[in-house]
Amino acid sequence: MAQIMIIAKEPVAGRVKTRLTPPFSPEQAARLAEAALHDSLIAVSGTPAGQRLLALDGLPGSWLPPGFVVIPQRGSGLDERLAAAFSDAYRLRPEPVVLIGMDTPQVTPALLDEAARALDSRDAVFGPASDGGFWLLGLREPDASLLLGVPMSHPETGKLQLDRLDRAGLSVHLLPELTDVDTPADAPEVAAQAPDSRFAAVLRETGR
Repeated sequence: MAQIMIIAKEPVAGRVKTRLTPPFSPEQAARLAEAALHDSLIAVSGTPAGQRLLALDGLPGSWLPPGFVVIPQRGSGLDERLAAAFSDAYRLRPEPVVLIGMDTPQVTPALLDEAARALDSRDAVFGPASDGGFWLLGLREPDASLLLGVPMSHPETGKLQLDRLDRAGLSVHLLPELTDVDTPADAPEVAAQAPDSRFAAVLRETGR
C-alpha cells in the first residue's frame, strides 16, 4: 500500500505564503497557510495509506493530527528537498510514495486514493497545477534523478517534470488539474471549490 506524504513549512508569520502579502498581513497569510495545511492533513488522514508522513521545514505544532511520521526536510532548492523527502520516506518503508504540498486545501481523500491505487499498476502519478506546476507526484520506486535539476517555481515546471518522467520510460497516471494557493487571486477560487474547509472559513474571517 502506498505511503502518502505532505511537504510543508511550519506556518509562521513572515515565513509562509509571503506572496499573499499584501493584501493580507503576514499574520493572516500564516493563518491561511495553517488552515490549508490542516485541510491537507485531514484529507491524508482520511485516505488509506501504508504510512502517513510530513516532511517539515520547522517544528510541528498543535495543528498536527496524530498518526503522522514527521521527517525533516533536507537540501537547499525545492528539487533537492523533494528528492530527499521521497528518498527518506522510501528508506523508512520501501513502498510507493505519493507526495503533495500544503497549497491545495481542496484536495480530497478520493483524489489521494486514486493516486495511491494508480501506483499498483503505473510507475508514477502526476497531478498538474493550473499555474504550470504540479500539486501531486507519486512514484512507485523513488529515484532522486527523476527530480534533481528540474526547475521549480517556473511556468513550465509541470511540463518539465512530466517530460523527465516520460524520458525515464515511466508509465504515468494523470490526475485532474488543481489550483495551488500561491497568489491573493487564488485564495477565493480555491475557497469556492471547498466552501466547508477550514481554509474557506479563515478566508471569510479576513473579510476578503
